[in-house]
Amino acid sequence: MSIEKLKANYPIETRWIHFPLHPDTPREGQSLAELFAGRDIEPARQRLKQLMAEAGLAYGDRTHTYNSRLAQELGAWGDTQPGGEAIHDALYRAYFADLINISDIDALCDIAASVNLDRNEARKILVSRTFSEKVDEDWQRSRSLGITGVPTFYAKDLVVVGCQPYEILEKFVQHLLE
Repeated sequence: MSIEKLKANYPIETRWIHFPLHPDTPREGQSLAELFAGRDIEPARQRLKQLMAEAGLAYGDRTHTYNSRLAQELGAWGDTQPGGEAIHDALYRAYFADLINISDIDALCDIAASVNLDRNEARKILVSRTFSEKVDEDWQRSRSLGITGVPTFYAKDLVVVGCQPYEILEKFVQHLLE
């Protein structure tokens, strides 16, 4: 993936900031056809699939979207755990490649366990919503920066939006390092 390649080639650190993409989606999910009613979404799906392939990212044939709020809270918790940064890639794979409902607590606990995070602790923080305030802060920061989509790469008031080829992200990093 482009981010790992950038980290290997440049002295950069990344930090996940959570973003409210379709926050009104019900926990049981919503079909993409319903979400984008009246629009031909096939060209956009094919473009996204191509971009993901170019970036070396797995991408399944999604038909639904799911509320990502609890997954974001799990990700915020993961960032506080040794080795927990792996949760972000696992959540991506679960949602975009394996087509898992990432608003389901049992599924989220399975995902946490798959990257060696404590399943019982994951359930505890999800049920108690321990990281809800942290995600609220991230959502507010995203709004204040004018972010409207994911992924967005932001540093020093410069922004790159969308799934981009490595070369674009490398130019972004080189510009920041100058």
